[in-house]
Amino acid sequence: MRVEKDFLGEVRVPQEHYFGGQTVRALHNFPISGLKLDPDLVKALGMIKYAAAWGNFSMGLLAEPVGEAIMEAAEAVINGELPDEFPLDPIQGGAGTSANMNANEVIANKAIEILGGKKGDYHFVSPNTHVNMSQSTNDVFPTAIRIACLIKSSRLTEATQELMKALRQKEKEFDGILKMGRTQLQDAVPVRLGQEFGAWAQAVQRSSHRLAIAEQNLQEINLGGTAIGTALNADPGYIEQAVKNLARVSGFNLRKAENLIDATQHADVFAEAADALKAFALVLGKIANDLRLLSSGPKCGFKEINLPEVQPGSSIMPYKVNPVIPEVVNQVVFQVVGNNVTISMAVEAGQLELNAMEPIIAFNLFQSYDLMTNVIQVFTQRCMRGITANKEICRKMVEHSIGIVTALNPHIGYENSCSIAEEAYQTGKSVREVILNRGLLSAKELDVILKPKEMTEPGIAGKELLKEKIS
Repeated sequence: MRVEKDFLGEVRVPQEHYFGGQTVRALHNFPISGLKLDPDLVKALGMIKYAAAWGNFSMGLLAEPVGEAIMEAAEAVINGELPDEFPLDPIQGGAGTSANMNANEVIANKAIEILGGKKGDYHFVSPNTHVNMSQSTNDVFPTAIRIACLIKSSRLTEATQELMKALRQKEKEFDGILKMGRTQLQDAVPVRLGQEFGAWAQAVQRSSHRLAIAEQNLQEINLGGTAIGTALNADPGYIEQAVKNLARVSGFNLRKAENLIDATQHADVFAEAADALKAFALVLGKIANDLRLLSSGPKCGFKEINLPEVQPGSSIMPYKVNPVIPEVVNQVVFQVVGNNVTISMAVEAGQLELNAMEPIIAFNLFQSYDLMTNVIQVFTQRCMRGITANKEICRKMVEHSIGIVTALNPHIGYENSCSIAEEAYQTGKSVREVILNRGLLSAKELDVILKPKEMTEPGIAGKELLKEKIS
């Protein structure tokens, strides 16, 4: 053990570790979730420390050997070379101070080693004086959250693109399959199976657009605002350099917030991102619900489609297979919606010049990004790509449904349509059969009106036929 000191007294630190006394104090104070700091947040903290040291060094505020050592140590953090040095619980008091100091201590001690010193000898490199130069937790931690969200959002976007590809492929594959559409779980009017998948693809695309808007706003950072956004202890030249350097290191189009005081105390950008995630989750949940209904059976349900069989479904019922992938999608939806509630409460809980609740915002936001990315990958690979259609069942459903009578309204009138529908329902005869028996339309006319394309998109042939009848 080595002994480190702060204004509260002495702290014993395991000699092999790069973290220091403040990290040890936080370990004792916050045994909350049993988890560790998110790796993407740690990476983001490394990027910020690298960019800040670069900015301070460029401005002549940091001596060359110290600046270079800090940048080299920060690079090790960025590359994930020191994963065991960030053991703090993500749920912590102090507005992220513990996480920021964890990074400061690790980078300082790594830099000390690079310069030939021993861990804990902060005369070489100080966590506060050198690594945290021109910074405060209050501009570092919110900026790190934004960068971590952008890292996660890029993964989510990639997964979303694959899901959209799979949906568009199924839209084409199933375009010629006519089936019954349903409203309120009752027979409505026909629709092509491909059209259902196309509607889902459109909703996913719209969700992706919402994520992109959130990404744009996450790129505005408050680095350089220091404690409350007034930039105390930060040289104007440093602020410009640090933001520019961070954009280079991170690969994101980061920009300094127009109002640093606003960006330091308000966390609504995180609520916006959480809302985009929630809306996307709700779309996925609706799709999962539809798939579970359409694949229900195998003998006593709709069974219009088949989901890939990925595992046995029961410990007691032989040959039972459950829709486990859509089910896990639904459960992720519930979690993301719950996370959104927590984020909303925490965003509102800011007081005066700072929101001290950002650790719980980050915890829930990161989880939502990761859950959505993972479940979309599973949904695409283990379910969507392997869906097949039961064409014969879809065809029979349409033939035996009274829903197609709606297409006849313009040709025989609503009252006649109701009468035909009732007779078809009571006798079990098809709508086509009843109409032919009554002589209301010819077989040739029915063939035109009841064409799949004619019934499922704005048609021309049926309209022309109607014009002829009117004339």
